[in-house]
Amino acid sequence: MKNRFVRMVLLAGIAAIAIISTGVQWAQTSPRRIEVTAKKFAFDPGDITLKKGEPIMFIFKSADVSHGLRFRELNFDVKARAGSTSEVQFTPEKTGDFVGHCSVFCGSGHGSMKLTLHVVD
Repeated sequence: MKNRFVRMVLLAGIAAIAIISTGVQWAQTSPRRIEVTAKKFAFDPGDITLKKGEPIMFIFKSADVSHGLRFRELNFDVKARAGSTSEVQFTPEKTGDFVGHCSVFCGSGHGSMKLTLHVVD
C-alpha cells in the first residue's frame, strides 16, 4: 500500500512538471501581439518599436472605410475592409526606422496617413 502511494505521488509530480513545462514552452513561442487601428486619416498608435528577429502577430483594424498599411522596405502589406480586422504574422529582419503608408485609397487625407516603425537590436 505504501509503495502504491509513493508511485501515485511520483506520477502526479511527473505529470505536473510536464504540464508546467509545456505551458512555459508555449508562452515563449507565442508571438507578441501588436494592434493598430486605422481611421480617416491616421493610424493609432502612430509609432511602434519592435525588436529585430522577434515574431509578432500584427492585428490591423479599420474603424471606418477600407485601409491598408505597407512598409515597402520590409516587404510588409496588410489590408482591412471597412469595419473589419486582419491578422498577419511578421518578423522584422532589418533594423532602422521605417515609415509605412496607407495602401488603400481612403479619401482626401489618404496621402498623409503614416505609421513609423522603429526596429532595434
